Amino acid sequence: MFWKNMKNEPPQVLNWTLWLGVIVFGSLGSVRGLDEGMISGITSQSSFETGFALKDPMKSKSQQADELSNITAMVQIGSVGGALIAMMIQDKIGRIRSLQEMLVLWAVGVIIEITSYSQGQMLAGRLIAGLGIGQSVVIGPTYLAEVSPKNVRGLCTCIFSGSVYLGVMLEYFANWSTSMHVSPDSRNQWVVPVSIQFIFAGWLFIGSFFVYESPRWLMKIGKDELAVETLSKIRNLPANDVYVQGEIMDVREQIEREKQALSGTNFFSLFKELVSTKANRYRLFLGIMVQLLGQWSGANAVTVYSPKFFSMLGIPSKIDQMMYTAILGVVKLVSALSCALFLIDTIGRRRSLYAGICLQFVSMLYLGIYLAIVPAKTGVERTPSQQHAGAAAIAAIYISGCGWALGWNSIQYLINAEIYTVRHRSVASGIIMTFHFANQYGNSKALPYMREGITDHGTMFFFAGVLLLGLAWSWFFLPEVSGRSLESIDEMFSLPWYVIGRRGHKMVPETSATVHLREEGDSESKKGGVVIVESC
Repeated sequence: MFWKNMKNEPPQVLNWTLWLGVIVFGSLGSVRGLDEGMISGITSQSSFETGFALKDPMKSKSQQADELSNITAMVQIGSVGGALIAMMIQDKIGRIRSLQEMLVLWAVGVIIEITSYSQGQMLAGRLIAGLGIGQSVVIGPTYLAEVSPKNVRGLCTCIFSGSVYLGVMLEYFANWSTSMHVSPDSRNQWVVPVSIQFIFAGWLFIGSFFVYESPRWLMKIGKDELAVETLSKIRNLPANDVYVQGEIMDVREQIEREKQALSGTNFFSLFKELVSTKANRYRLFLGIMVQLLGQWSGANAVTVYSPKFFSMLGIPSKIDQMMYTAILGVVKLVSALSCALFLIDTIGRRRSLYAGICLQFVSMLYLGIYLAIVPAKTGVERTPSQQHAGAAAIAAIYISGCGWALGWNSIQYLINAEIYTVRHRSVASGIIMTFHFANQYGNSKALPYMREGITDHGTMFFFAGVLLLGLAWSWFFLPEVSGRSLESIDEMFSLPWYVIGRRGHKMVPETSATVHLREEGDSESKKGGVVIVESC
């Protein structure tokens, strides 16, 4: 359990002030999850297909697939712009104001979607909503990494990835409910699931007025006194406590080191710094590869097109497809929470990722073999053995969802928030999440054509191959950063590139000022002395 890692930390640091900020910013993951769960269901609702002419018999199969993928993937195009917006404004107006701005954009996009009667307006609404959704994946993990105690940073950041599946699950159940209880002739069958997003936008906006700004950002803009005061409140400790002073010293030292080595604060100078030094290039390489391998592992395709996947496995009824999809949402949510509470800070990032990839690989491999033997055809009576194999294939979908929640889904946000310096965190996170949504768009857009071109089983084998490649890559390149201060992680990247992933965590000890001050305090206590730390 995560609290075993807190035995050497003051008990006061786990307090309601911290948890309120973690819950508000962690819940930003639900912004993306609500959209993914919503669009996967409403595009299979008869009312939506009829209202937006997605099943018009006058259109070719290719045109129908193109229109469906446009509506599904348009939010990813907006999200690319959203990630770029967050990258540019987050360091200028702060984490809290950035949160409030993205919530307004998201809500405006949802309003346009709800009032849509044409594909053009729906596409416009999803584009604008995407501008908000794209910012959420930059703002949330950045804030969580900056305010969380190092030994529960994995837990706090995984609340973000877990809330993705809270949103997915709620929308899955909303779609299942409206498919059963609302007439397919009524727009409300798809409007109700879309409207749920307002509830989250409202409570997150209200909650943003009750949380504290990131102390690291405050120090970065020169507000040192306010940073000390804010960190003291978040940690529930006096401003002159060794724990608070240790964190402040770590951040100040890193910022001063960056100021001495580098100059300029605009986007282009920061981007130049990211690509001009070996340590920063390795960081970018990690971030880009995590997104590339994770997004093409097949999990996003299953999430966005889950009713169609269950149809492919022999579930003919749309209501039953929605039911199986809702169960998938529960599986992913429980898996994400289990990873946050029991694994990510206990066994480390790498082992959690290995376990997740292996579960996904076995599942995708089985699905590929099954679909090669039992092609996805409607109206065909299946033998008892094929039915049993089909039940196992449905279970494989759930196991794949579990593996994704344990592995790539947690790592893609956590590593992205942890490995960059204070100076580069916003710009780097924006670049990486832009790449994330570009890949997600490509994945969402490509899947209907992949199924048509390389067949269903070929698509599953492709995903299995990507997962195998991802396992080998993460074993060699991905460093273990569990339980380390953000500042000590910075030192790890000064090592040669070929040892960072395999031995970096062993070669660079934890050397934060917090550790030194606490050890000094313990030593003085044993001697009967007193350590006095001046307030900064």
